[in-house]
Amino acid sequence: MKRTFSRRTLLRGVGVTVALPWLESVPAFSDDMPLAETNEPPTRMAVIFAGNGFHKDEWWAKGSGSSMELGKVLTPLEPHREKLLFIRGLWNEEATKGNIHSSQTGNLLSGAPVASGGKIQSGTSMDQVIAKRIGHHTKVPSLVLGCERSIASLHRDYSMLYSSHISWSSPTTPTPLEVFPALAFDRLFKDAPASASTNRVLDAVLEDAKDLRPKISRTDRQKLDEYLGAVRDVELQIERAVKGRRFQGWRPDRSEPNMPRPADGLPQDIEQHMKLMCDILVLAIQTDTTRVCTLKLNNDHSSLRFPHIGIDYMIHHLLSHTETADWIKVNQFFVEQLAYVAKKLDSIQEGERTALDNSMILFCSSMITGSHDATQLPVVILGRAGGRLESGRTLDYLEKPNRKMCSLYLSMMDKLDIRLDQFGDSNERLGEI
Repeated sequence: MKRTFSRRTLLRGVGVTVALPWLESVPAFSDDMPLAETNEPPTRMAVIFAGNGFHKDEWWAKGSGSSMELGKVLTPLEPHREKLLFIRGLWNEEATKGNIHSSQTGNLLSGAPVASGGKIQSGTSMDQVIAKRIGHHTKVPSLVLGCERSIASLHRDYSMLYSSHISWSSPTTPTPLEVFPALAFDRLFKDAPASASTNRVLDAVLEDAKDLRPKISRTDRQKLDEYLGAVRDVELQIERAVKGRRFQGWRPDRSEPNMPRPADGLPQDIEQHMKLMCDILVLAIQTDTTRVCTLKLNNDHSSLRFPHIGIDYMIHHLLSHTETADWIKVNQFFVEQLAYVAKKLDSIQEGERTALDNSMILFCSSMITGSHDATQLPVVILGRAGGRLESGRTLDYLEKPNRKMCSLYLSMMDKLDIRLDQFGDSNERLGEI
């Protein structure tokens, strides 16, 4: 029998989503994956971006494992050194051909040339390429978050939309960026508002289930019939099913939020805003609502201020042109967001590994320093990609012939079982990744 449904198939009605019980005739994660492999948690990928680079003398790492030494900017990551991969010397060649800021950011995850003259033309970003391949396994194919609104203006002949977006659904379409924590939360856990009575909603779910019935095995039809009889009390049905039989396959750590819905609007405090977005990223992974996420902590050419750490006299962009102790403090604040995500993911046990072990969290910027230097880029990866990525290392590609960011993306996509012959400006992987 041809398997054409996912084990995580959902029955949908108006304003309601009901998960099916596990069905033996439907694979766990993909139509090609044998049942023997379904007990493994999935590998997740996230990108966390901080604009305007870092302090030129304090972004560094030396050594390996628990004895790895970190520059002042990276000190918040010290507890995670054994799950950290520091990569020096990678670059996005196209980012050095245009101007500054916009033309260095709009193609960060694609390696594509960007159009000038106010036109919008870049490339599909690697997160969206991944989402198109694996996004059908989850409720939300990809989650695209930000902490600063898009800028719709020009800067030296280039659209500032490039500075505002790292995720691109197509070469001419930046992926919609969600900056409101409440709306991001709702996207994960709330369906469209119901416009009909409860009975009509459940009738719609039942109709969806009837469409599924002819496409599954005879044994599963019996299971489904039993399930439909109890669909008005889904939680009770699942509880009975768990008690009565042994299910195969990995299940997410949580099936519902463990945090309250954020308040409407934008938080006034950037510290609170970033923390909420980090919480939502972790929760999305924890509930397996998505396996692909980008979080843009600020825009390139950012106007954020940081009164909570005593730095309110200068906006982020202007501060990035200094090499002061205050600039280091701001850098550390951004790295603290990555450390916060890592700590939370590492506390979530998934069999013998943690959610951090089963993830790749790429932390990067569009320039190494605030002086617009894109000849090399700051890159850190946290996590072990389900055991496929060796961490606790520092790698240096600065003098090597292949040091393209797109080569890193090809290697990262391999960890997700997505093998491409070429992406962006590269057709080869980074050998040590």
